[in-house]
Amino acid sequence: MKPDIPAVLAEIAGLAARNAAPDVDPAERAGALGLSAALLGMAAEAWDGAAQRLVEENQAVRALLADAGERAGENASLASGADNDLRISTLSANNARLRAALIALHVAVEGDEAPEARALESRIWDELRLSTERHRLSGALA
Repeated sequence: MKPDIPAVLAEIAGLAARNAAPDVDPAERAGALGLSAALLGMAAEAWDGAAQRLVEENQAVRALLADAGERAGENASLASGADNDLRISTLSANNARLRAALIALHVAVEGDEAPEARALESRIWDELRLSTERHRLSGALA
């Protein structure tokens, strides 16, 4: 699960509003403030790297689709796309389409014993691992 930045900010706003009341227990307020600070730090880090991460992932998946050729099926046309609009919402929408295409490609090569299919599946797994690493925040446990 990946919480979106707006959802995290909405949660922080709720914590701030609830803890503004004078009758809130000081220990509860301190915990909420600590959580808010941690969430703001994570949101800032995620937001700062979001466009770069999405562009990298989109390029990597497009390269896989291009190299897959006919195996990419109806999704082959996505390989020639580009991320010219760098708004997070647009990059995320492109990423969702490309990930769906990658899943379809993975299904197509998973049962194929041809050496080219095995190599492509290995590259797909490599990209999935790299994608996970790109999403890791600096404070995350290894």
